[in-house]
Amino acid sequence: MIDINLIRNNKELVKNNIKKKFQDEKLPLVDEVIDLDKKIRELKTKGDLLRQERNSTSDEIGTLFREKKTEEANAKKQRVVEINNQLVDIEEEENELSEQLKSKMMIIPQIIDDSVPIGKDDSENVEIEKFGDPFVPDYEIPYNADICEAFNGLDKEAAGRTTGNGFYYLMGDIARLHSAMLSYARDFMIDKGFIYCIPPFLIRSDVVTGVMSFKEMENMMYKIEGEDLYLIGTSEHSMIGRFKGQLIKEEELPIALTSYSPCFRKEVGAHGLEERGLYRVHQFEKQEMVVLCKSEDAMDWYNKMWSYTVEFFRSLDIPVRTLECCSGDLADLKVKSCDVEAWSPRQKKYFEVGSCSLLGDAQARRLSIRAKGEKGNYLLTTLNNTVVASPRGLIALIENNYQKDGSILIPKALRPYMGGKEKIEKK
Repeated sequence: MIDINLIRNNKELVKNNIKKKFQDEKLPLVDEVIDLDKKIRELKTKGDLLRQERNSTSDEIGTLFREKKTEEANAKKQRVVEINNQLVDIEEEENELSEQLKSKMMIIPQIIDDSVPIGKDDSENVEIEKFGDPFVPDYEIPYNADICEAFNGLDKEAAGRTTGNGFYYLMGDIARLHSAMLSYARDFMIDKGFIYCIPPFLIRSDVVTGVMSFKEMENMMYKIEGEDLYLIGTSEHSMIGRFKGQLIKEEELPIALTSYSPCFRKEVGAHGLEERGLYRVHQFEKQEMVVLCKSEDAMDWYNKMWSYTVEFFRSLDIPVRTLECCSGDLADLKVKSCDVEAWSPRQKKYFEVGSCSLLGDAQARRLSIRAKGEKGNYLLTTLNNTVVASPRGLIALIENNYQKDGSILIPKALRPYMGGKEKIEKK
């Protein structure tokens, strides 16, 4: 949610930003917000004047009674009653208009950074840099589900019986490899100076609407029936929610956290070949990084955070590239974002394994997260980034380390988490 003062003072900037995101249907919202804001301020002024009149009139009543001017005093008392009734009506109207204003403000997208390329959708994202040489071996690499099943490591059929499509059982060495990646990711981030955290896996609706746009919420979140609770789609949601309504001492900044959680997503509209395997599923596990900092430090943190993901995957012998997300591919709360994509030697192309996002003060404004500094209180900037999400990260690992004999080499970084094994072989 952007600052109302920005809309009041520079509505053309806000409108141009909407156009850059190819959301022209939202342009009328700007003028509607300005109109509602004007009405609310007029009501506030009217209410303040009535309260002043009520206070002065109340002071006069006692004096009039002491002077035995009973009729005039009673008239003043009646006026106070009338003012109170007017104030009730004004407050009700003000609350109603404020709710309308808030709902419209929540839909207007955050101002994107000047460096963001302009494009309609993810097809116009821009490659930034490649890390490692993408390699295609001279033997066939099977589909990820087939590789896992060859190790007796995947059972989606049973998961279909217990839970439904989009869920899975991981077993044996494949399950261990999956857990090894997450354990290594945890330690990797701790070594970078991040504080490790395991957050709640359910959050309330006021936290959900504080950390994401309505469109994302509708397409992603699973709601617990009969309760004001949602399953998290990423640990960023509950990690940022932890600071809701808090005033943080400036000397405690920056706050750099790395969190583990299972994640749950509807994946509305997901279909096709990749859904037969482990690429697009409703449940996965993830190591995340979250930073709260001053706005002037945000870009430095942004660049450090995505580089950590690149470093993590390269330490597992996985080639990756970074893509700058264009304006039309940015969620409404994001100022800037880039994806990290891993090389798939089977598909001979890259696929997304992580995303780094700078959100400015959007989440902080919605959740009232501020810092206390020498010059007063101010809203913090929030950032988040994927270290690894598995089983998607697992796909990249097994494809890039799959051998001609059907075995999978284990990168040196993961061997301590795999009992010292150098490779896993078919049962």
